[in-house]
This record gives sequence, C-alpha cells and structure tokens, in this order.
Amino acid sequence: MPRMVGALADWARRTTTSFAELRGETWLRPEPPPAGPALIYRLRQWPSLPPSLQRVDVLRLLSLMSNRPVTRSWMLSRARVTEPQLDRLLQLLERQGAVDVIDPSGFGALPAND
Repeated sequence: MPRMVGALADWARRTTTSFAELRGETWLRPEPPPAGPALIYRLRQWPSLPPSLQRVDVLRLLSLMSNRPVTRSWMLSRARVTEPQLDRLLQLLERQGAVDVIDPSGFGALPAND
C-alpha cells in the first residue's frame, strides 16, 4: 500500500491543474516577502478586460479575487502571470474601480491570547 500512496503523490506533484492548491506541497510553500507594503486586493466588480488579458490564468485569478482578498505576493507565487502582467492588471482594475485595495499596516497587531 505505501507504494501506491507514493505513486499517487508523485503523480500529483507532476500534474498541474486549476486545483493546484489541493496538492499538499502548495500549502507548505512560504509566501515570498513583499517588496513594498503588503497591500490586499479584493475584486468588487467584474472588469472590462482588453483582449491581451482575456486569458484563462487571468480569469482564474479574478475569480479567486472575487471570493477572497489576496496579496500581490500571493498572486505572483500562485497565479500563472508574470510580474509586468500583474502590474498591468492591477493598474487596470484600480482605474476601473473594480478592486478594493486595503493597506493592513494601519490595522495594528493582534492581541495575544493569554
């Protein structure tokens, strides 16, 4: 039985799907430290996209952003978009008012549980 589990785990590591987060190793991968302030983005409304951004990886990212807030570093580490593409997409979303941008630095630290 351990050989079967090992074979399935190897297959899962080699397979890329839209459900990549369900594979164990992606949960363990640390997020890279943010280059600047760790802004949080949440999609408010579906944007109008130019043809160059109407791709499956961008649409998947927008779908995730409509369900939960995400950081730029999270988008870069898990979405299949390059840094210039992501910058262009975020600028477009901000111009259209389609995204909420939250700066968590003003929230303060969480209280410790004693």
